[in-house]
Amino acid sequence: MIITVASGKGGTGKTTVAVNMALSLENVQLLDCDVEEPNSHILLQPEIHETKPVYTRVPVISEDLCDYCGKCSKFCAYNALFVAPKTVMVFPELCHSCGGCALVCPKNAITEKERQIGVVKKGEAKGVELVYGELNVGEAMAVPLIRAVKNQMKSNKNVVIDAPPGTACSLVASVHKTDYCILVTEPTPFGLHDLKITVQVLKDLGVPMGVVINRAGLGDRKVYEYCKKENIPVLLEIPFSKKIAELYSRGVPFVAEMPEWKEKFLEIWDDIKRRR
Repeated sequence: MIITVASGKGGTGKTTVAVNMALSLENVQLLDCDVEEPNSHILLQPEIHETKPVYTRVPVISEDLCDYCGKCSKFCAYNALFVAPKTVMVFPELCHSCGGCALVCPKNAITEKERQIGVVKKGEAKGVELVYGELNVGEAMAVPLIRAVKNQMKSNKNVVIDAPPGTACSLVASVHKTDYCILVTEPTPFGLHDLKITVQVLKDLGVPMGVVINRAGLGDRKVYEYCKKENIPVLLEIPFSKKIAELYSRGVPFVAEMPEWKEKFLEIWDDIKRRR
């Protein structure tokens, strides 16, 4: 089974839930798709045994063949090409590597070259196989690297995906072709606001979902009322606990020192299986 742990709002405890769930399961693979700022490895401290560069393809213009007709720039929906009377400018950070510019060029003046956007790292810790991406500083697009991380998924393992915050393309790429999405939220107005947006995205994608409420006991009951109204199951409540916060501040997953929580995460997993 493939489970994605997501949240509309950053800082709700998404990685905490993903890491602690992975540590509670057997035969498990954790994919950290928050490639702009991965931090599952900080909690797991894995031994990294493989690092692979990830590339995209960007256009290269042959000035000897180009007649500056501008068809490539007109075709590009992302403004990665600008054609002036005597030169062509390429903005590689905007390129989506579709190859369309080369197809529409009447002079065959466009080829492609590889450009590194980041790396994928693989390691293991505490019985969990961890795969995560690190996007190069300054890169605008995370989706190609997220796909590279997900390509390391193994069909014979239980898979937990730690998705990036927000509801943009990175989230969509992370939840694509997953069996279920756990939405981590907090009982505050900000948590509820972003939860509503993420719920709508998942409904549009047709991905079944449930909610984990972190820092339960803080704030109000409006998140609970919203979940009841939308018929979204509340899978688990994690209390607003000083001990859990202290463990997190030391980089320790709380199931390591509070083993009773492993059973609760296993119950979530079994509950999701029954709901499928």
